[in-house]
Amino acid sequence: MSGDVLAVHRSFYESIESGDVDLMAALWIDRPDTSCAHPGTMPVRGTPTILRSWTMLMAQAGYLQFFLTDVHASYTSDGAVAIVTCTENILSGAGLESADGFAGGRVTSTSVLVLRQGRWLFHTRHASPVIDFDAETTEED
Repeated sequence: MSGDVLAVHRSFYESIESGDVDLMAALWIDRPDTSCAHPGTMPVRGTPTILRSWTMLMAQAGYLQFFLTDVHASYTSDGAVAIVTCTENILSGAGLESADGFAGGRVTSTSVLVLRQGRWLFHTRHASPVIDFDAETTEED
């Protein structure tokens, strides 16, 4: 069971990396109570609005590549809902004229997928930036 949900989870990132809006749309359940919180934003609700937000993000983004770590899937007792958590290690670049154009970041995300007619579909996603605190700056003087 986890292989299927993790394959769908990976397809989500592939849709962003390739700018494939159709694939992104195929991965979400069409319901008014779906939600997606992009890093640093308030949640977007409803599948059409979520897909619009992803379309706009993909249109504005240059190069994006995700290296996922700490991927973990858990399931409700009936197996109809999966919760996937991971750390997104993101490499991005605008223009890619030189290696100096690259930037990196980390985001932690939680995705809730539901099993409908034998397919795992995204229902909810929340992503937050990871802030690395330097031990020297957090100590009291």
